[in-house]
Amino acid sequence: VILSDTLEAMGSDKVDCFLPHRETDGYGLSSKTVDFLHSQETKVIITCDCGISNYDAVAHANELGVDVIITDHHSIPAKVPDALAIIHPKIETEKYPDKNLAGGGVAFKLAQGLLKKHKELGKDLRTGETHEGFEKWQLGMAAIASVADMVPLIGESRVLTNFGLRVLNQTRRVGMKKLYIESGLADDLGNLEKPITERTIGFTIAPRINAAGRLDHANVAYNLIKTDRGTDAVDLAYQLEQNNSERRTQTQEAIELADKIITEQEHRNVVVVFFDHWRPGIVGLIASKLKDRLYQPIIVATMNGDVLVGSGRSITGFSLIGALQEHPELFSKFGGHPMACGFSLADGVTIDQLRDAVNDSFEKNASPEILVPEISIDAEANFGDLSLDIFKQLSLLEPYGQKNPAPRYVTYGAEVHNVQFIGQQNTHVKMVLKHSGKMLTFLGWGLAVDEAYAWIAKAKEGDNIDVVYTLSKNSWNGRHSLQCQIIDIKQA
Repeated sequence: VILSDTLEAMGSDKVDCFLPHRETDGYGLSSKTVDFLHSQETKVIITCDCGISNYDAVAHANELGVDVIITDHHSIPAKVPDALAIIHPKIETEKYPDKNLAGGGVAFKLAQGLLKKHKELGKDLRTGETHEGFEKWQLGMAAIASVADMVPLIGESRVLTNFGLRVLNQTRRVGMKKLYIESGLADDLGNLEKPITERTIGFTIAPRINAAGRLDHANVAYNLIKTDRGTDAVDLAYQLEQNNSERRTQTQEAIELADKIITEQEHRNVVVVFFDHWRPGIVGLIASKLKDRLYQPIIVATMNGDVLVGSGRSITGFSLIGALQEHPELFSKFGGHPMACGFSLADGVTIDQLRDAVNDSFEKNASPEILVPEISIDAEANFGDLSLDIFKQLSLLEPYGQKNPAPRYVTYGAEVHNVQFIGQQNTHVKMVLKHSGKMLTFLGWGLAVDEAYAWIAKAKEGDNIDVVYTLSKNSWNGRHSLQCQIIDIKQA
């Protein structure tokens, strides 16, 4: 969206966007895609958030006389494509100081460069805006990209997200406004119920945008964000909401099956789970949920036609992409980060070979000690020390995210005042706890259905518990109060 908006504003009538279908086109740039774009008389391909691992596809484009400009941020492979240009913060010769930009952040930097040059040439934007004004409105997309891709929210990514959130709270995009309404972030008139924050992106906006590509086609999300027609936006936002609902259902069913498969397997440090009828678009979601639950590196694989494909999620201390790079002969293609990867196995390679390879890599490069989850706590606190003023001061550290988490407090020996189960299916916990003469409300998302916290249902008034939490603010009918989000909780 950032790149197409920018090129169009600069006057191009010959820019188009091709988003690969996960199941028929795979990830990134493929030779099949190059052939299709060449048949459409494409002269230049600019990749976004992909391309650095697509050596063969770029070579094929070169043979056909199609220039390729790569913009990406994924791990650098052993063989780098012979592209016309590579815009990538982690390239060895790249002097740009921030190495942690998301794919959308890299695209934004390219857009900035184009706009700067366009202005220097004395040209006007087709939209009638100033170059700086147009650039600022693209920050909303850069913010979504940075949060959704879970890059460290430090340095420039934090700045882009901070200012991007301001744009999202007053978005001019018709499609985003309709998405806010459809997802319950705004009322029927489009008035926001609460400010758009990084949590809003992570838990509401990004899952819906991603659901398009997982179950349907990413074009649905792209067209929603790009459209300036209200009627189209209503239909597309509704379609995204339906996709997201179906994605949740399919993912939950798949996780239940994956749990059964894992219990029947021999215990390994890296869990590799395979089922041939999962949709390729949800294997990453399954891996992410299993990783959070088991606290182990997880690879989830399925069949896409006659090709075995998979996605992985890791924990701190073990690089999944590093493990794949040690065994390139197993894959027809792969890519990713230390914490996440995607791949297609080469012909004849079995899931057992993959399982053995990644576990061998774990034994060589990691220690079983990393499989013990830890919670980093910033301070011990008495409830009497906490206030809305403290919360306001802490909010200067926002937006929170990877490498910049919300400050975590621990309180020992808090007393249970009451416990409620809330949500449409009573999946969440609401507790009022007392400590140092003060009562505070605590929310635990999903704790009611987590077996590790089954004891909460039997908790009674006067019981003592230890709790790790972050601070938040509850606003209702113009009144504001301190509220705490449970990170972990146990009987004292």
